[in-house]
Amino acid sequence: MPLTDFVPTELACYRPELTVPQDFEAFWRRTLAEARAQGGSVKAERVTDRYGLRTVEVDDVRFPGWNGEPVAAWLLRPRDAVGPLPVVVGYQGYTGGRGLPTEQLFWSAAGYAHLVVDTRGQGHDTPDPYAGDGTQWSEGFMTRGIQSPEEYYYRRLISDCVRAVDAVAELPGLHAGRILVAGGSQGGGLALAVAALAGEQVAAVMAEVPFLCHFRKGAQTSADGPYQELVKYLRWHSRDRVEQTFATLDYFDGVHFAQRATVPAWFGAALMDPVCPPPTVYAAFNHYAGGDRTMTVWPFGDHSGGCGSTQPAQLAWLAERGLVPQP
Repeated sequence: MPLTDFVPTELACYRPELTVPQDFEAFWRRTLAEARAQGGSVKAERVTDRYGLRTVEVDDVRFPGWNGEPVAAWLLRPRDAVGPLPVVVGYQGYTGGRGLPTEQLFWSAAGYAHLVVDTRGQGHDTPDPYAGDGTQWSEGFMTRGIQSPEEYYYRRLISDCVRAVDAVAELPGLHAGRILVAGGSQGGGLALAVAALAGEQVAAVMAEVPFLCHFRKGAQTSADGPYQELVKYLRWHSRDRVEQTFATLDYFDGVHFAQRATVPAWFGAALMDPVCPPPTVYAAFNHYAGGDRTMTVWPFGDHSGGCGSTQPAQLAWLAERGLVPQP
């Protein structure tokens, strides 16, 4: 994809008009109350020896998510660390799951605990048993249950992600007052949602090239990736479902969550991103309610964002705010 047709000064002030449902807050209060009412306990099993790791401890975690259904996660932390540790709750990109703990060593190497949250239906360890209302267009998840906010796939997934933050309090050795939510692409969009919905429990949010933001613009301008599932769906339903579809998506738009999040926030935007075009990221950033917000721009980055430069930039940002493990 060529460089975005928005010049930097336009991106810096891009604040699209919002179409927030009148019952947005009530919808999410009810959704999370229903999820939490199912109860359930957090379970963790030490599995370090299975992976031959010497400097990191690994727990295989299950916590109750949407409808009380068990969601898988890894908990990684430095071996022999003196707690309580600040914890990065990490969400995954589209079609990605928690993978193997050997793929997720960065944050524990930097001294943090890291709760790697699986993605229902997308990872291998957390199924999504709901087929929705038959509106799914492709093998993806963007149109699963899209005719109704109550049935839409991301209602369940975002609930899982909030419940992951709830689970931190039940895991020993973690600092429940220093929970950092983070992710790239889909994971970044989920992190923004959690920053809004679990704001009092969260200390900061880091969203690299976040997906799930400004859905209409994403569908209109992306050249690749999951927004194209919406395009294909609406191509065949252009007569009767366009506005209904975006009315559902308004309950899950990262821009609407950003407008309600106030914790310190780090954003990353790549100006040659064909999957999450820069205006969709800046829409969330410019509507972000918190005053402490930082945008890191990757001028020639694609959807991989800053590649290997992202995490050092995040570490430096956290250090500036004192959100670091104690020596």
